[in-house]
Formats: sequence, structure tokens, C-alpha cells
Amino acid sequence: MAKSKIKKYRKPLNLNIGMIIFSVIFIYVVICVIMYFQTSHIVRYEVKEGSLAADTIYRGVILRDETVVYAQETGYVNYYAREGERVAKNDLVYIVDETGRLNEELESMNLGENSLSDKELAEFRSEIVNFAHGFEANRYDSIYDFKYSLKNTVLKLAGINMLQSVDELSNAAGVSIMNRSFAPVTGIVAYWTDGYENLTAQDITAQIWEEDETYEKKRMTGNALLAAGDAVYKLSTNENWSVVIPIEPVRGAELQEEGYVKVRFLKNGYESWGATELFTGGDGNTYLQLTFTNSLVTFMTDRFLDIELIVEDETGLKIPVSSIVQKEFFLIPENFVSPGGNNGGDSIVRQYYLDDGTIAQETLETEVYFFDSQSKEYYLDSSILNTGDILYSTDGQETYAVSKRATLIGVYNMNKGYADFKQITILYQNDEYAIVKPNTKYGLSVYDYIALNAESVRDDQFINQK
Repeated sequence: MAKSKIKKYRKPLNLNIGMIIFSVIFIYVVICVIMYFQTSHIVRYEVKEGSLAADTIYRGVILRDETVVYAQETGYVNYYAREGERVAKNDLVYIVDETGRLNEELESMNLGENSLSDKELAEFRSEIVNFAHGFEANRYDSIYDFKYSLKNTVLKLAGINMLQSVDELSNAAGVSIMNRSFAPVTGIVAYWTDGYENLTAQDITAQIWEEDETYEKKRMTGNALLAAGDAVYKLSTNENWSVVIPIEPVRGAELQEEGYVKVRFLKNGYESWGATELFTGGDGNTYLQLTFTNSLVTFMTDRFLDIELIVEDETGLKIPVSSIVQKEFFLIPENFVSPGGNNGGDSIVRQYYLDDGTIAQETLETEVYFFDSQSKEYYLDSSILNTGDILYSTDGQETYAVSKRATLIGVYNMNKGYADFKQITILYQNDEYAIVKPNTKYGLSVYDYIALNAESVRDDQFINQK
């Protein structure tokens, strides 16, 4: 039986139109994906109306006219003027017991029970209410000011009731056991020093705020032993006082131009108007001095004070700071730009040379980016002009050599599908956002689309948006 030879049957190529279409689509998708990741994509931002509240909370240092009074003799000091009380010249402020016998003799005497009058009780009530209203847990050290102030008030009230007995005791002993000290000038009494009594605006530097963390007062209390020459109290001799704050130069200039600004004291919520004066400190930084004519007594125990400047929020078009860019332009005098060209835009007439060297003229359509009403100059795109180009005036009587340049602050508008620079006027700016003037002739309008990141955009770049 003969063997049969078996050959493998080759199937004919059978093209499936569905597979072809699928393959083409798949290849197209792959190419699009590759191009997508290789092409820079510009994120757009929709311009909206908004406002920015300026950072108006500041920590300031208080400047006053302060006179420190020093003890004339050594002894135990007892105060008879309450801290924050105004004393006239020659009013009794304290007495000095040089021998130490005063307390011993008074303890041996039966002075009886003393009750406080309504006026005296009102002094306690006023101090307690003011402290409770202004106390903040993060400034716990203020409780020590309250403690010493209250203690001195107690000693003062007790001392007033004892003065008559002290005089009787001195007469009985036949010798004075105390020396009285009177105010040298009129002023408001304070029983602490901190070394800043002679501080002036010219002495202000940033180091003062750095020292705030380790700031300490030297307090004086009744019944304390002081040596001759020690500071015993101080007087604020002028009702006018001021608070100095560090501030940004632009913001400070705006406030100085206003002349006055409303201030809220965070310690107690009180509000007052302060006269503004901008100055440069000894370290070259900018500071704002706010001068007040009232409330000196309220802050007699303070050197540093937290305040809030009550100013209106800036409103306008709110845009991200990352979208802001600077661009350079040529400045062209007003009479060399013709408004309303063939396509509705502006135009200029430029000189050029033919092949045979003959001078000719050409009209160029151009876009105006800004007009300076003071200098009477247009800002024109530098991409269509070169330094040295000769332009003709609108009446053809004058020529102008292009050379002068200037920069504008703006953003890239994306409404037309390409990067179109638009000039902006910034009203206020913080680290993240800026408020710009709305509806300017060459600027932005609400609902415009701009490039979120200006650094990723080139002039007239066609944009793949997302």
C-alpha cells in the first residue's frame, strides 16, 4: 500500500476590516498619549471677583516720655500712690523707713479694724475687670503685672489709713521714723523699669522684637528694702504716646498717606485713631509709628502691645501670584501710533529700504498693551520692532528712532487659545494671591481665563489647556 503524502494547507490571508480599524485607532491613541506627555500643558485659571484681607495684626513696642525717680536714702519703701494714678507735682508718692522701726511699731499698735470705702473698692474692681478682660493664656506673664499692681494698691489703701497713726507714733517717739518723698513733676506713676525708658524712634531695630522672648521687667513693691540710688518708681510725663510696628514699605507708605489709621488694641478690644509716621530704623528696616493722645493710663504696665489695624479690604479681580509676569516693551510717542487699523487694531508706519536702496514706507498692524497718560506713550510689542527702526508720525512730518524700553506687569490671557499678554494694576498682594484693578482698557475682566503658571508660557504660544 503506497503511502500518501500529506501537505499542510496554507490558509489564505483573510483581512478583517474590524481588526484594521481597531489597530489604527490603537496606534492613534498610543501616539496621542506619547505626544500628550511630551507636550507642556498649561493649567488655566478663571478670573473672579474677590477680596484680600491684609495681614493687619502687629506686635508693637510702646514709646513714652518716662522719667525714672531714684531713692535718695536707704530704707524700707512704702508706696502711697497707686500704679496708673496721676500725681501732681509735690504729691506724696512714697515714704522711706530708714530704721526699720515703722513696721515693728505699727504691729505693736492696735489700729483696729478698717473697712474700705466705695471709692477704694471701685479701684480694686476696676483693676480686676481690666485684667480679666485683657488676659490671654499665651501671655501668662501678664498675671504677674496684675499681682504686683494689686499688691501695691492694697499697700496704698492700707498706708493711707495708717498715715495718721504714723504721725502720732513719730510725735510720741520724739523723732521722725520716716521720710516722705514727693513727686518732682506731674505724671502718671508706674512701679517697674525695663531699660527701655529712654528708647526713641531713632533707636528702633529688629533686635527689640527678638528680645521680646526674653523680656523682663524689674518690679518695685511696697515694704521692700532699697538702697540710695536705686530706681524707686517712674513717671510718664506726657499724655501723648506711640506704638512702633515693623511694616512692609509699600503698605507703610499707603498708611502714612492716609494720615490716621484706626487701631484695635487686642489686650482689651478698645479702639482708637493713631497718627501715622513712616521711618527707617537704625537697621535699615521700615517701621510705622502710631501716635495716640489718649489711653496712656490703660497701657501703663505694657511695653509690648498686640494691635490690629482696622483697614478696608481690597476688592477687585483675584488672581494667583504665580500667574503674574513682567514683559518688556518699546515706548512709542502718542503721535506715532494710528488708532483703528484695517482690522480694527492700531497701526504704525515704519521706514524700510527697497533692493535698490530707495526709502519706502510700510504700515504695520500692532497691538497696544498699555497707554501711559502722563508720558503720552504707547507700549508696543518688541517682537514686531527692532531698536533703531524709524517710524513716521501720523501727519508724516516727524520721525522717531525706536529705542526706549520699559516693562509692564501682567498675565497671559488664554481666551483666544494662545498666550496673549494683558497688563494689570495690582491693588494689593500677599504670598498667594493678588487683587488687581478690574475692567481696565488693556487689562482683565471677570471670567477671563489666564495661565496659572506664567513661567511655563511663551509669548503667543498656542496652548493645550486643561
